[in-house]
Amino acid sequence: MLLRDNVYESLRADILTCRLAPGDDMREQELAERYAVSRQPVREALLRLSREHLVTVQPRQGYRVNPISLSDARDILRFRHVLEPACVTEAIETASEAELKALDQFRQFSGDHEAFIAYNRAFHAALAAASGNRRMAAALCDLIGQADRLVRVSIANVADHNPAELVAEHAALIDAMQRREARSAVRIIKAHISRTEKRVLPALKRNAVIVEA
Repeated sequence: MLLRDNVYESLRADILTCRLAPGDDMREQELAERYAVSRQPVREALLRLSREHLVTVQPRQGYRVNPISLSDARDILRFRHVLEPACVTEAIETASEAELKALDQFRQFSGDHEAFIAYNRAFHAALAAASGNRRMAAALCDLIGQADRLVRVSIANVADHNPAELVAEHAALIDAMQRREARSAVRIIKAHISRTEKRVLPALKRNAVIVEA
């Protein structure tokens, strides 16, 4: 992988995991020191991230990690509402028995909030991969990564956050997929994403780094 891609992936990961938090100011020189590179690959990475609406270029001032807007959060979740059921349907139609059986590893979870975020991301990425459609899987994995930032910002404000309930929803989806019941699986995944939206969006509204636009 080229150096500029390494810097881009590292910087993007730091933004999505909130190591660089929404609203943080950034300077090219400071980031170059952080990643032990010259300023040029940092500048290229920041410009790529600005096109993804994760970073804003501030003329003569540097860069800022974009706050999370409620409208963008809705867009991410509603795009998932369209794309993820399509991936689930493709997986039911084309995945092997072994590929669907491999989803059993996500039937159980134990750990803290940070561990749950990693578990949840891995589960939804596995659904994307099981579709066998590389373009849909890549698009869904990007959405999942961006949704992680929403969850990290909101999770402390979600009073009824219950990992066991969410894991049970995952298990129900796995059951339907392994039985290759497409209609039931689509209903489950759509309801799962809708419940996520109802939990996350109100919590985001209570967070100071959220903007309405």
